[in-house]
Amino acid sequence: MSLLLPRLERFRLRHPALQQAPPPEDRLSEKDALLITYGDQVREEGRPPLQSLGEVLRRYARPFISIVHLLPFFPYSSDDGFSVIDYTTVNPAWGSWEDVERLGRSFRLMFDAVINHISRKSEWFRRFLAGDPAFARAFITVDPGVDLSQVVRPRALPLLTRVETVAGPRWVWTTFSEDQIDLNYADPQVLLRIVDVLLTYVAHGAEIIRLDAIAYLWKKIGTPCIHLEETHRVVKLFRAIFDAVAPGVMIITETNVPHEENIAYFGNGEDEAQLVYQFPLPPLVLHTFVQGNSERLTAWASSVKPPSPETTFFNFLASHDGIGLRPVEGLLTSAEVEALVKRTLHHGGYVSYKANPDGSRSVYELNISYFDALSDPQGEEPLALQVARFVAAHAIILALQGLPALYVHSLFGSRSDRAAVERTGRQRAINRAKFRRDDLEAALADPASLRSQVYRALIRLLEVRRRHPAFHPGAEQRIHDWGRGFFVVERLAAEERIIAVVNVTAEGQRLNLPLRGRWASLLDGTALTSPASTTLPPYGILWLRSEAGG
Repeated sequence: MSLLLPRLERFRLRHPALQQAPPPEDRLSEKDALLITYGDQVREEGRPPLQSLGEVLRRYARPFISIVHLLPFFPYSSDDGFSVIDYTTVNPAWGSWEDVERLGRSFRLMFDAVINHISRKSEWFRRFLAGDPAFARAFITVDPGVDLSQVVRPRALPLLTRVETVAGPRWVWTTFSEDQIDLNYADPQVLLRIVDVLLTYVAHGAEIIRLDAIAYLWKKIGTPCIHLEETHRVVKLFRAIFDAVAPGVMIITETNVPHEENIAYFGNGEDEAQLVYQFPLPPLVLHTFVQGNSERLTAWASSVKPPSPETTFFNFLASHDGIGLRPVEGLLTSAEVEALVKRTLHHGGYVSYKANPDGSRSVYELNISYFDALSDPQGEEPLALQVARFVAAHAIILALQGLPALYVHSLFGSRSDRAAVERTGRQRAINRAKFRRDDLEAALADPASLRSQVYRALIRLLEVRRRHPAFHPGAEQRIHDWGRGFFVVERLAAEERIIAVVNVTAEGQRLNLPLRGRWASLLDGTALTSPASTTLPPYGILWLRSEAGG
């Protein structure tokens, strides 16, 4: 503490404005939606990508998107940014801190803290190899003969990597790849350096800090080395630090694991993350539309509740990673999971695996664009039906309690990029293509293009959503079972009641509304008075507001 507290006091003195923050219930509202994007997502000749991205987002995303999650924008050596060479420098090929801060004047910002590991090309690791005493314990070295079979693995790769140091060969811990060397948080100096990194992000405008791969942070031989109590203590420390010097900053934990393990990172509702990813959503929503059956999704959603008014969920369908399948362990049967695997392969995607303690391997994630996961790129369905299915899937996450997040390739209607996989040899590249600015803008200007149709439909939903307090992340939620062909969620605020219905099937369906009073459709203004019925077209969306107001 003698080394930590002076750091925090210096930060407070330099940034007094950061100590002013709204109450927790007002940090997010119905006006907030988030976009996930790479800093170099938009490219044009002669311009730093961060500048091009900022201009495109200011033109096409405001005011419907209020928060931008910039995936790692630092110098890196692999994994599209997740093997960071220098935590505190903006990749010079992409722009500068000034470009990041300029984006922050138009949008609230979420930064990645990729702090489980660092690049083997980093100065920190070079100093370890050179025998610098300041970094002698910064990484985890293990004798290769030690039994590590209990360790939970997210990859089917070796856990230990041999490196040459001035003192001879060592085997270092590498959870994700031989280029991503895990940090040793049992060394207090590592923890202090990372605190400095996080405070740097806050100083440059980050309002949300994403703790990447945080579940694997602490290692203890003889344990699974995932979700250890020491890891939770580190998250609690970060939360306490932000609460002390920048109470408006929120933590989100990225833990692609089964639901009960995932929500453990809320802590007691007041001492760990304010936001947790809803990892079951991507595979559950996909299953729902593949089967035309909402039963699994309805059952799961009925059981989900945030632990406190200070917390909420991060609802998403697609991201820079694949569609994780571990989160539906116990929610979908092995046969249902296998059906998703077969569909992914049939639609031109790939499947990634993880290693198990017994030496076997099992499916970890599906690598495919979410649009192609829902619709066969070689099929003969009308494009309008494919777009309707895709938008209906997103209508679910826009109606659920929590903060909705759209991947940039979802907002702009991208399909899978198989050529990138063949070019790079990395399966996740299938959903990480970059845009040429002139091509993107030309497609968005063409009403017949896939990009334009998806973008306009999603923006319409976002525009309606932000006008209604019942969609506040903390507003009450009730899940209703109106039949397997529909997913139904009711949202309630003090002044408003909304029922959101999605037809999850490819058929038009008659819906007898079990409602009383007068209702108005938020999407087309149609008025309904009970008893009422209506027909939802294939993948139709119905958002109804009670005219009674409450």
